[in-house]
Amino acid sequence: MALLDTITGPADLRTLDADALRRLAAEIRERLIATVAARGGHLGPNLGVVELTVALHRVFESPEDKIIWDTGHQSYVHKLLTGRAGRFDSLRTEGGLSGYPAREESEHDWVENSHASTSLSYADGLARANEQKGSDRHVVAVIGDGALTGGMAWEALNNIAAHPNRRLVVVVNDNGRSYRPTVGGLANRLTDIRTSPRYEPMLSAIRERLQGSNRVGELTYEALHAVKKGVKDAFAPQGMFEDLGLKYLGPVDGHDQAAVEAALTAAKRFGGPVLVHVLTTKGQGYDIAVDNENDQMHQSAPFDRETGDALATAPAGWTSVFRDEIVRIADERTDVVGITAAMLYPVGLDAFADKFPDRVFDVGIAEQHAVTCAAGLAMGGVHPVVAVYATFLNRAFDQVLLDVALHRCGVTFVLDRAGVTGDDGASHNGMWDLSLLQLVPGLHLAVPRDGARLRELLRESVAVDDAPSVVRFAKGPVPDDIVAVDQVGGVDVLRRDDDAQVLIVGVGSMAGTALGAADLLAADGLACTVVDPRWVKPLPEGLLDLAADHRLVVTVEDNGRQGGVGSTVLQAVSDAGLPAPVRVHAVAQEFLPHAKRGVLLERLGLTPAAVAADASEAWTRLTGNADR
Repeated sequence: MALLDTITGPADLRTLDADALRRLAAEIRERLIATVAARGGHLGPNLGVVELTVALHRVFESPEDKIIWDTGHQSYVHKLLTGRAGRFDSLRTEGGLSGYPAREESEHDWVENSHASTSLSYADGLARANEQKGSDRHVVAVIGDGALTGGMAWEALNNIAAHPNRRLVVVVNDNGRSYRPTVGGLANRLTDIRTSPRYEPMLSAIRERLQGSNRVGELTYEALHAVKKGVKDAFAPQGMFEDLGLKYLGPVDGHDQAAVEAALTAAKRFGGPVLVHVLTTKGQGYDIAVDNENDQMHQSAPFDRETGDALATAPAGWTSVFRDEIVRIADERTDVVGITAAMLYPVGLDAFADKFPDRVFDVGIAEQHAVTCAAGLAMGGVHPVVAVYATFLNRAFDQVLLDVALHRCGVTFVLDRAGVTGDDGASHNGMWDLSLLQLVPGLHLAVPRDGARLRELLRESVAVDDAPSVVRFAKGPVPDDIVAVDQVGGVDVLRRDDDAQVLIVGVGSMAGTALGAADLLAADGLACTVVDPRWVKPLPEGLLDLAADHRLVVTVEDNGRQGGVGSTVLQAVSDAGLPAPVRVHAVAQEFLPHAKRGVLLERLGLTPAAVAADASEAWTRLTGNADR
């Protein structure tokens, strides 16, 4: 039996000697590679935290001591060590283990919000709660250098440092990257450590002190500080964090088990807020990941472990259409610039950056800053295109509303992975944007149904120079182009049956679902018109004209039910005094479990069969004619 399979919880780790720990680390890496190769997932980040995670669970006593993982994509090792090794092959499958911490899975998981830069605020709150209850337990927050580029992290550090008696340990997992190399002034200072000629002698000095100790952990806080004597200038972060009032330990080689344990033990003994700076390598132990210049296999589809190549070639996706078209637009318009929040490749701005490196700005994991910076750029006479995942725009809603829209700034937002995304769980579903953005005065909101419409609507969006504009699209392969048979007042008509009584409004990627529902209804004798409004804010005038000519209106969208396009259509129809009832098909307003997108859409009733069945029942209630 593998040693890993004997680990039922963190307590089992504390009986292992150094040889067993090395064996365990090797088995963990093998399990990670084998599982992610089959299932897909976050490989590079987890390979990089094996020794760190083992050390955390040997030094601290989870769950009494609370360990918080920022973002949580690097929590696979934590899962393996907290009783879930036997289920690990179910990773990211429906009913299986989540790819992020999940409170329903284990008492060791505290936070499952997978948005970055939040761990320190959770930890500050938990430490305050411990203080209020008279508890002497520790709270540990593990945060990457990439997440430290987010403003929330620094707001939390400011508060943490102000209370010197709370037992809170901040572990900075510094691998120099988020998806891509970390950017900004902080990143530059941390990079100075890695590239300093004094770095390797520093780590050697720490190892020598450990080797001279009688047991792991004997290295005290004062000893670690003494090692840094004489090299303070080379290790600038010490002064940076200690100026805030935080004790600083490090830098520590994150792949030296004894050194990491010693630093964590010293931090635990100190009794107040301490920052432990741990240097790790993303992909450690799997050369193919380490050598991957793109993202060191940050997130991988199933792959051949011998080569690292994906097992299947993914069909062209929505992102690839945007990637190509934004470069064409940039060729034509020198005033267009791009902004990304640490996701240059995932959102498709990489080709733009390759061709025009001075016109694409990566601001780190700082969506709020990105949006207000875009407002400033627009005020300065250029047209910024801010490309983010739809779920991450939630973090900058206030900036969209009051920094961009209030000032009527011409900023285009491109929202990738909108709607139901699936495998990554509740906090990655981009199902909130159509509702939130309906609240913003003057904003223009487009939802393309296919690649041709994405190209068209992107161009129309960047032509808006006196208000914010938004283009949002789904995750996954882009469908075949659906050619309109007519256009009425800005609305694309995709199907028009003779004597049609039912108007089906398919929003964006749901246009195909709407057409499928119409096929089923027509086969049952109920004639339909199917339309795509293209722009859903403001609603095109032609949509109400069409609603006036039909007896029943059905809307289908990949967004939350409350406040979305269907709700807007319902209100518009009511305000216009039109008699047609409106049936709204949308995502249930709840946090969805992880599963494939298609599985979730079926469960939510966003399929042709479900939409057709509901429309048929509504028609029967409306007319009393079950026989048509």
